[in-house]
Parts: sequence; C-alpha cells; structure tokens
Amino acid sequence: MQGAAAPVTEDTDADLPLALQPALADSINFRLRMAQILAYKSFEATTPDHGGAARYLGLLSIICQNPGQPQHRLAEAVGLQRSSLVPILDRMERNGVLERRAVDGDRRANAVWVTPLGEEIVADLSARANAVEQQTLDGFTEAEIAQLRAMLDRVISNFRRL
Repeated sequence: MQGAAAPVTEDTDADLPLALQPALADSINFRLRMAQILAYKSFEATTPDHGGAARYLGLLSIICQNPGQPQHRLAEAVGLQRSSLVPILDRMERNGVLERRAVDGDRRANAVWVTPLGEEIVADLSARANAVEQQTLDGFTEAEIAQLRAMLDRVISNFRRL
C-alpha cells in the first residue's frame, strides 16, 4: 500500500527525518517556511527577557529607521493587514516601546515613533539576531551569502507581486 506509514516501534530511530510527499520534498516554499520557523525559534531562544518584542524586531527596526511613518505604511512594509498591526502596536505602546502621535491634518491617522526604551531594546535584539545569523550562515562564503540575499530578495519581490 503506497504511502502507508511504518508502524512505530521502540526500534524507530527518532533522529531520522520523516519522509515528505514528493511535491513538498522539492518545494522551495516549504523550505523557506521551515527555515523561517527554525530561524524564529533560534532567535526567540536567545531573547526570553524581551517577551513579545523579539518577534517584532523587523517592525521595530523599520520604525527606528523611518520615524513618524503612518501605521498603514508600516503594515505594508511588514506585509500585515492594518487591522492585524493595530493590536501589535497597542501592546508595544503599553509596554513603553513605541508611541503614536496624531498626523497633522488627519485626526484619524497615527504616526509611530520608537521610544528611548524601544531603541535600547532594538539595539540589544539586533545584536542577538546578528549572533544567530552568524551561526545560521556558518560555512557559507561571503559570495554565497550575497547570492543567497539576492535570491531571497527576488523571491520576496515575486511574493509582493502576487
């Protein structure tokens, strides 16, 4: 019977990877997702003292580099719906990591800034993220790293066009 699972016994080697269907075994998207999950877990393991802020390092970094941007631009930058971004910003504002201010001329729009506490957190998290990235890229040459970045940028660009 094709696709039938082998019975689990005490002799099953837990260190062997589980088989995938051929479509997934060759899938770039599946590999990207697995890499993202493992990268996230590795980074989060180094940041237990920062709670939820660690998972939003990308967003915080964008806000640091682009202070005063309206919320809708930030949502676009990180690929979230505005309605999904608002509770994240609410939480970070309550924790003193960022602040929102009304946009001049548009009472409905808010612009976002990172607070001094947020800047300290971003600096610390960035250093930790860089350390994890160095481990992730162990064994790669500088040329391979540059090529990987360029290819991932193309993949991201392709996804943004979907």
